[in-house]
Amino acid sequence: MNPIRLLLVEDDDEDARLIVTRLRRSGLDLTVDTVHSAAQLRGSLAGDEPDLVISDYNLPAFTAEEALQILREHGCDAPFLLVSGQVGEDRAAAMMKAGACDFILKDRMGRLVPAVQRELRDAEERRQLRAAEAALRASEQRFRLLAEHAIDVIFRYRLIPDRALEYVSPAVTSITGHPTAELYADPDLLMTIFDPDELGRLATVWPEGRKHPTVLRARHRDGHQLWIEVRTQAVRDDEGEPVAVEGILRDVTEQHDAELERQRLDHQLRQTERLDSLGRLAGGIAHDFNNLLAVITAYAADVANDLGPGHPSHPDVERISRAADRAAALTRQLLIFSRLEPSRPEVLDLNEVVADTEQLLHRTIGEDVTLTSDLEAGLPPVVIDRSKFEQIVVNLVVNARAAMPGGGQLTLTTRRVPGTTGPGSVQLTVTDTGCGMTPEVASRAFEPFFTTKGPGDGTGLGLATAYGVVTEAGGDIRIDTTPGRGTTMAVTLPEADRPAGPASEGPAGGAVPDAGSRHVVVVEDDADVRDIVVRILSKAGYRVTAPPTSTAALQLCTDPATGLDALITDVIMPEVTGPQLAEAVRAARPHLPVLYISGYTAGNLPGGHTLSDDTPLLSKPFTADQLRRSVADLLNRVRQASRA
Repeated sequence: MNPIRLLLVEDDDEDARLIVTRLRRSGLDLTVDTVHSAAQLRGSLAGDEPDLVISDYNLPAFTAEEALQILREHGCDAPFLLVSGQVGEDRAAAMMKAGACDFILKDRMGRLVPAVQRELRDAEERRQLRAAEAALRASEQRFRLLAEHAIDVIFRYRLIPDRALEYVSPAVTSITGHPTAELYADPDLLMTIFDPDELGRLATVWPEGRKHPTVLRARHRDGHQLWIEVRTQAVRDDEGEPVAVEGILRDVTEQHDAELERQRLDHQLRQTERLDSLGRLAGGIAHDFNNLLAVITAYAADVANDLGPGHPSHPDVERISRAADRAAALTRQLLIFSRLEPSRPEVLDLNEVVADTEQLLHRTIGEDVTLTSDLEAGLPPVVIDRSKFEQIVVNLVVNARAAMPGGGQLTLTTRRVPGTTGPGSVQLTVTDTGCGMTPEVASRAFEPFFTTKGPGDGTGLGLATAYGVVTEAGGDIRIDTTPGRGTTMAVTLPEADRPAGPASEGPAGGAVPDAGSRHVVVVEDDADVRDIVVRILSKAGYRVTAPPTSTAALQLCTDPATGLDALITDVIMPEVTGPQLAEAVRAARPHLPVLYISGYTAGNLPGGHTLSDDTPLLSKPFTADQLRRSVADLLNRVRQASRA
């Protein structure tokens, strides 16, 4: 502990010695500076300030009143004790009133030590109190500096005796749009930023407080939506009753929106993964399934032709054919949405396709539904498979019709959507006034086999198919629906970079005049399909050879001694794929026409082979007429090319 600095204002050396001796005998460790004049006093105060001042009243050069005044002018608040034997009570009282701490008569020096000890204690307590107050002011200043610059809203809301906003940081204006003055003037205004349907949740954290944050929906002063994270703590009185609420309001709108977008993308990813998984499954079964359907379709057609229309069993055979056609359509839908069905994209005028399809739709939706169209003139063209897009339109309209069992209004609309930085897009919307969808149903609408229809009324592949077709074309399909208020399905496709051409007339078709002289090699790993293809082409007059394996076919077709006019091959085979076989054969016969037949064409074939859009392809199952026409078209094109 440092010694006590004593400033002694005394011109009598004996009295000075007596005072110092008494104090040191009491145990005080002192350093003493004795002054006799005002000048000496000011010089002493220029150094370290004293802890204690003891002054005589009358000095030759100046008085105790002057000494006290000099001390106070200097800002020294050390205890000032008056020790004198020549002052009256009135003057002593005046000195006490001016700031002296005590008055001790020289003939009663026994009071000196207790008075000094008391004043030193009081002075120490005052110093500690001032230090605490200074620390508190510094802390408050730091808090205010932090609160004034914090991006979160810091507040204190008084509950009793009357409600009032005691403090709110300036960030509240940038977050809510309300100036702080308005909030202070209206204590309830801070509550009104939260949406009415959130007040129940707000009550759970106000005024009791809650350790964990609660995110509530709110509104900015200009009306746009906010998401506010609320953290509160109750301030309680001695009885434990809440008297105020302190807390933080944090704007988490960006984080909330980002989380919603993440969830949407995550849902889209899961949906894509489900579609991809089902697509792989479809690819695994479609080949064999379509082989079976091809056999059923072809043999049923043959039997129907042999029996004739008048045979009693002819209707039964036709039912078999219709069932096979329905199974083939189901398989095709499965392949379309899984993107395994080969596409034949072309440049289309969307208005033309919708107008053509609308004629069919009027006959299918019923008289209790009013179908109207609003087609924007001058739409740019799009690129998509026409038949698949027609199927999308039909699927969307059929779904809309099912959502309006009591009738309603159905509207087809097309419009151009300008691009922000590049080419725009074209949008088709199908809007109904039906029952709408719940969020749960809408979130699963594009899932394969998901349907809200009863058993036998739907396969659940309509929207899944549409999703696959549209995304394959580089577009997007979205749902805007409200339960009880209808649904809008929006299909958006990118603009084409070339104008739409005239509608395709397709191949010329027709029979080959000299079919009997044409030699066709058929390569198919499924024996039943191979036999029916041979049977159909043989009846059409072709000379047909059907090697049992693709390896045997390769040897036959590359033999120069073999006269060969066309090769018909399955695409997917266990030993050598159709494209691999065709490539090897064309090395020996560059101009040999090739017709592919397949239950599906996968995107990636072994060896990196792919089928271009103009490759002749006959999808299974096919009818005898389709096979005959495809072969005839193939040979006719070769004949026409040779004449050119």
